[in-house]
Amino acid sequence: MEYYYLAYGSNLNVTQMEMRCPTARILGTAVLRDWRLAFRGSKAGAYLTIEPHTGEEVPVAVWEVQEEDVRQLDRYEGWPALYEKRELWVTYRGIATNQRRTVQAFAYVMTGNRPAGVPSNSYVRTCMEGYDYFGFYQWVLLDAYRRTVEDAKRV
Repeated sequence: MEYYYLAYGSNLNVTQMEMRCPTARILGTAVLRDWRLAFRGSKAGAYLTIEPHTGEEVPVAVWEVQEEDVRQLDRYEGWPALYEKRELWVTYRGIATNQRRTVQAFAYVMTGNRPAGVPSNSYVRTCMEGYDYFGFYQWVLLDAYRRTVEDAKRV
């Protein structure tokens, strides 16, 4: 069975995804409207999540994944303790066809009310490589980083 997966953080990194989910296939890119990126903390570090936020947008890659890929992603994302799966409707533009298609896809969203946390440089670099690959505006990621650093200072 095939599923549609929305990547917005380190899973935008194609090399990383090829190792983790060898049967995954990039379909295209989309924008999640009224969501924003945020770095949130856990005992293992700080990682990206998406949060509802009116007027903001998050660029995503749409991957077609198989059941084994989903199991691998679940392990990597710490599902269901660290992240939950959220079903979202998204219209993406195909990489190969340039055609638009609307699908129901899942994204991992961090569970609970986790505090702002500053991520490692290597994590941000991995995410940035994905942003570069897909041609996403880097300021979206950098703005989330800046906002998170400011939030973490207030705690």
